[in-house]
Amino acid sequence: MQPHEIEAIHRNHLRRMAKQRCLVVATQLALFLLFIGIWEGLARANAINVLIFSYPSKMWQLFWSMILDGSLLPHVAITVGETVVGFLLGTLLGTLLATLIWWSPFLSRVLEPYLVVGNSMPKVALGPVFIVGLGPGLVSVIAMGCAISVIITTIVIYTSFKEVNPNYVKVVQTLGANKRQTFTMVILPATIPTILSTLKVNVGLSWVGVIVGEFLVSQKGLGYLIIYGFQVFNFTLMKVMKIPKLHLRAGVPSR
Repeated sequence: MQPHEIEAIHRNHLRRMAKQRCLVVATQLALFLLFIGIWEGLARANAINVLIFSYPSKMWQLFWSMILDGSLLPHVAITVGETVVGFLLGTLLGTLLATLIWWSPFLSRVLEPYLVVGNSMPKVALGPVFIVGLGPGLVSVIAMGCAISVIITTIVIYTSFKEVNPNYVKVVQTLGANKRQTFTMVILPATIPTILSTLKVNVGLSWVGVIVGEFLVSQKGLGYLIIYGFQVFNFTLMKVMKIPKLHLRAGVPSR
């Protein structure tokens, strides 16, 4: 096969892939618009209770008015900051704990059942403990975000450490590598994809933990706004705050 023929095949393949991506995006957008249209239509026709479910145009008006009057962005900043700190702490502590457990087989056997129990325990129940122990403030909210992600991070990364191909370990050990060298040269590089995947999960987990913490104690942030909207029966405000990763807290009155 000639070089120009290979290039033509490659270009055709790239065009097909581009068309497929466009089709996927167009279908996703169409489904979203269909959902919004049906929701709006049902609300306008009084087929659903607009007090409870609200409707997209009203939510957009409220969201945009909160952007214009500057009441939303400070709450967004608070929740995003808490989430980032909780995410980083949960990931770092989980990775360090997984490394420590891998390093010591004895510690692994001792802590493994506790990790399983800790993972199954409802982390929300720790909220009052954090509030009493750390005070009703920013630290307890961050601790809640960290607590939800740290256990699952430890379990996932430790399991990934154990599943590294043992032949790789034997090769470096045959060449005289000690445990530290085995970890840095084989175990850790082999689990980088798992660690990166864990980061994606931890963002959502930390976000949930922060929101729960704000439910309990905060005076700012997305969790506070959701609770505030519930207390004043402003369900439109609640739904605006729940739109994924766009809305985070503003202590504005019901509109």
